Amino acid sequence: MNQAALSLLLTRSSCGLLQAPAPSGEALEHILQAGLRAPDHGHLQPFQFLLAEGEGLNRLGALLAESAKQDGAAEEAIERATQMPLRAPLVITVAARVQPHNKVPAFEQHLSAGCAVMAMQMAAQAQGFGGIWRSSPLMYSRKLHELLGLNEQDQIVGFLYLGTPATSLRIPSFVNSAEFVRWI
Repeated sequence: MNQAALSLLLTRSSCGLLQAPAPSGEALEHILQAGLRAPDHGHLQPFQFLLAEGEGLNRLGALLAESAKQDGAAEEAIERATQMPLRAPLVITVAARVQPHNKVPAFEQHLSAGCAVMAMQMAAQAQGFGGIWRSSPLMYSRKLHELLGLNEQDQIVGFLYLGTPATSLRIPSFVNSAEFVRWI
């Protein structure tokens, strides 16, 4: 039994207070490779990872704000969108790059991209970094998809914020699996 891998899975925790340094070099490559190992029916690799750090965080914030503005958001929401990426030193926008396939519907490709986010967060935590998978109504904005150069059939599945934890990771409390299980 691989006790370290099991322990990582059983103690996974999101961390929303992140600071520099962000993963880079080999650590970042491990994170990306973990995402590319997500379950993938049909071997379509329906993923795209859009990375933003440094000035890229400001560019991402400007794109979020522009899409919010064009979608008719209130001024407060537009300003908040500008600041969203600045909560971590690295933000990976993960999109499902949906490909037409007779046996693999778009929904499965979305799930696969979601699994990539989880795998990347786990790889970050395994290397001592923290992360949090964030969503936002903006991830459904077709205007944001257009601004990011995504295709009409693509879908953002989340924003993975990564960095060094600025606080101790919370150890998840025990959850009784029997509350979620029903044998058939």
